[in-house]
Amino acid sequence: SIKMDLLHSNGVLIIQHLQRDYRAYQDFLNFMSHVGDPRNIFSIYFPLWFQLNQVVGTKMIWVAVIGDWFNLIFKWILFGHRPYWWVQETMIYPNQSSPCLEQFPITCETGPGSPSGHAMGSSCVWYVMVTAALSYTVRWKDKSAVTLHRLTWSFLWSIFWIIQISVCISRVFIATHFPHQVILGVFAGILVAEAFEHTPAIQTASLRIYIKTNLFLFIFALGFYLVLKLLDIDLLWSVPKAKKWCANPDWINIDTTPFAGLVRNLGALFGLGLGINSEMFITSCKGKNSCKISFRILCIAASLATLQLYNFVKIPTHTEYLFYILSFCKSAAMPLTVVALVPYCVHSLMRTTEKKLN
Repeated sequence: SIKMDLLHSNGVLIIQHLQRDYRAYQDFLNFMSHVGDPRNIFSIYFPLWFQLNQVVGTKMIWVAVIGDWFNLIFKWILFGHRPYWWVQETMIYPNQSSPCLEQFPITCETGPGSPSGHAMGSSCVWYVMVTAALSYTVRWKDKSAVTLHRLTWSFLWSIFWIIQISVCISRVFIATHFPHQVILGVFAGILVAEAFEHTPAIQTASLRIYIKTNLFLFIFALGFYLVLKLLDIDLLWSVPKAKKWCANPDWINIDTTPFAGLVRNLGALFGLGLGINSEMFITSCKGKNSCKISFRILCIAASLATLQLYNFVKIPTHTEYLFYILSFCKSAAMPLTVVALVPYCVHSLMRTTEKKLN
């Protein structure tokens, strides 16, 4: 359609402007793209927050998983092109004079482009973090505290928008998204996070509810995919385009295919459900040690260290089904480690040391 072509061609002009005039900031923009990566939620933000405040940690995983699931469904509905292949395939530029967009090792994502998953993941999780931090300051009642609360409010929301805008610019700079896709992503993320501010039920959910939610999300996504396949609409239409137009075949990553994200998210939600309803979690995180600062700091340090080790576990990508199954297990192991295994080990260590001292 003419409107979309106009939106896309203007987007290309913005990308060219960024790539030409902001070359010097390339390292910073690449770094911001990693900050916005939804995978960091499970390996960095969640372990930190879960030990500081379990309510926030739990909400964070739910928001990240449901947000990313919506992102997948929207990507399937909206059929968004990515700039790096759109400029090659569009007919609007006369006699093959399509603009030159530079590509980077993280450009060649294989899923559809709208809305941006990085923008959505980063906005929903930072929204949860900022509202959580502000809920602490709301409790202050005296006069000076009100001013302090206002200052904190302005400061934290400014940080929030600086991070979101940087993530958005970085996604546009590397030519993996058009500007309208990242803007859509940020606002969709905020909506999901705000919705979870009003669902306290997730805090007391049993393992059965976690499994039911997982099954619903999986069956709905798979059903949606199959129904459209029957209607002769291929939802993996973007993968061949990515493979065809990516500047370097080594940059194409199976990790970014639509189902890889879905499996990763379902794994994380299942792992959280398993962990929170386990005996290990109840004895350690609900026990008498859990209030001690030393316990929490040890848990955070041990969790972050263990999860960095998980990054070295490379999953074989040659057979797709095996990749999905192992990816699910690896994702489930992450919250399970943070919620149950690490706290239980730290708790047992502290008990043995106390016994020795006594």
